[in-house]
Amino acid sequence: MSIKVSSLSKIYDTQKAVDNISFELKKGEIVGFLGPNGAGKSTTMKIITSYLPPTTGTASVCGFDVQEQPMEVRRKVGYLPESNPLYYDMYVREYLEFTAGIHKLGKDSKKRIEEMVEMTGLTKEAHKRIGALSKGYKQRVGLAQAMLHNPEVLILDEPTTGLDPNQIIEIRELIKAIGKEKTVLLSTHIMQEVQAMCSRVIIINNGKIVADDAIAKLQEATQSASDALIVTFDKEISAAELKALPNATSVEAAANNTWKLLSNNADELRRELMQMSLNNNISITSMQSQVYSLEDVFRALTK
Repeated sequence: MSIKVSSLSKIYDTQKAVDNISFELKKGEIVGFLGPNGAGKSTTMKIITSYLPPTTGTASVCGFDVQEQPMEVRRKVGYLPESNPLYYDMYVREYLEFTAGIHKLGKDSKKRIEEMVEMTGLTKEAHKRIGALSKGYKQRVGLAQAMLHNPEVLILDEPTTGLDPNQIIEIRELIKAIGKEKTVLLSTHIMQEVQAMCSRVIIINNGKIVADDAIAKLQEATQSASDALIVTFDKEISAAELKALPNATSVEAAANNTWKLLSNNADELRRELMQMSLNNNISITSMQSQVYSLEDVFRALTK
């Protein structure tokens, strides 16, 4: 396994930031690590990169224990933290040369730096000081340093934060290309990014893992747990009338004369809606099942 986390916990005083979590990542996987602010995502990533020690449990990268073999772990990991700490007074190539020295790349440094400059689209900006770059290009520099030593595992914490739509698409394509050969664990709040890049997601809430599965399977599970119908009438109808239906577990106004109804038995609710419309001389102009998005899944699991 590229990453293996077993019964991992991190406690700060009386607060459990991470609470007995376990998961594994194989080579070639791009996995989205999702959760609300303060859920424990960044803490977990810092433990995996040997930046923080766990309170209990274990974590390993490519077979190396993060506590007992931290230097070996750091050789295997490329890490882009959310804050992306860069030396703004350095030029792009100068900073990458500095990073190459830390990783002791030796005679391969110049070749590897030029490969990263080209791969991350920094060629036209490489002559500038990092402080003069836009947010998007600073993120590219962060990705370049994370990949410079050709690690087997990439840990990316909010890699597209603050980028414009064009920059997001470019960084997304870069991460997808990287993920064909490496293992990528990335944290983000942008659900479209996860759906575009990841086949699997791990959702953490209050320090505990609440879901770990393929995106499609999580959507199916949420759909089956509570069916949703979107219904449009040709006249006004009150929420009270809809709430009176035996199989309507939740009623929410969606638009003019359009309502979202949740039910544990969608077929029965359809029949009740049809009967109600006949009894009240109201026509149903549209009725369809809602297809759950990853955002719906996230909200259902973390609300």
